[in-house]
Amino acid sequence: MAIDLQGRSLVITGGGTGIGAATAIAAADAGLSVCICGRRPEPLETIVEKIRGAGGQAIAVTNDVTAPGSEIELLDAAEQAFGPTWAVFANAGRGLDRTGHETTDNEMKEIFEVNFFATHRLMAEAASRMVAHGQGGHLLACASCLSRFAIPRHAAYSATKASQDILCQAMRLELKPMGIHVSSVHPITTTTEFFDVTATVSGREESRALEETPRFFLQSSEQVAEAIIRCLRRPRPEVWTSRIVRLVTVARSLFPRLLDRRLRDIDR
Repeated sequence: MAIDLQGRSLVITGGGTGIGAATAIAAADAGLSVCICGRRPEPLETIVEKIRGAGGQAIAVTNDVTAPGSEIELLDAAEQAFGPTWAVFANAGRGLDRTGHETTDNEMKEIFEVNFFATHRLMAEAASRMVAHGQGGHLLACASCLSRFAIPRHAAYSATKASQDILCQAMRLELKPMGIHVSSVHPITTTTEFFDVTATVSGREESRALEETPRFFLQSSEQVAEAIIRCLRRPRPEVWTSRIVRLVTVARSLFPRLLDRRLRDIDR
């Protein structure tokens, strides 16, 4: 039986742009009250105004997910506005366009802090509150398709996403008896500003990722958002937005050399 989303609440990190913003809008359309956070207030307020203009409920919290206690601040704000949080989507993240052997220790620590440790802190805090409330809930993390296979110059990013994926797998087993669902989300290349930010962080003038990605491996933020809403209604362990790429991950496990040949020459 599908879960009725009306009257429930959802917290989204990285909610001002891209997948986070699209998910916030789709969630509000589905009847959820939404709390979004990010470092820049302007895009957050734009999304909040759009949701409220359509008759939905939304608030924005400006913070940095790597700051100590940011997860507590975010969940406190959501609870004050909408009551106990029912779902959390750990979506904030960043990339790094660098080979593994050229990635410095500090660069590796920084990307893990954003992509993995901030995810763990938010999901752990949210899970503790859900257990205390005794009303179940749903935790989601944006783990990317690159959690299952890597491409050149994205070693650090793929490592963080693989860690997110394993975290979700373990927490799903641990929290199921408490009525709390845990899902990992595995988008393929999504047309957002993520790649421009990655290029800046990596010291490149621009990103070539979107230009070099075959069209059938591209998707919109709205496509990912729709898949997430379906998962909130009917929880499942994993959310994949491309059947082809999901099959590729299976092939990668069975025939690693074959996929390595295809991916070896990619240089973004």
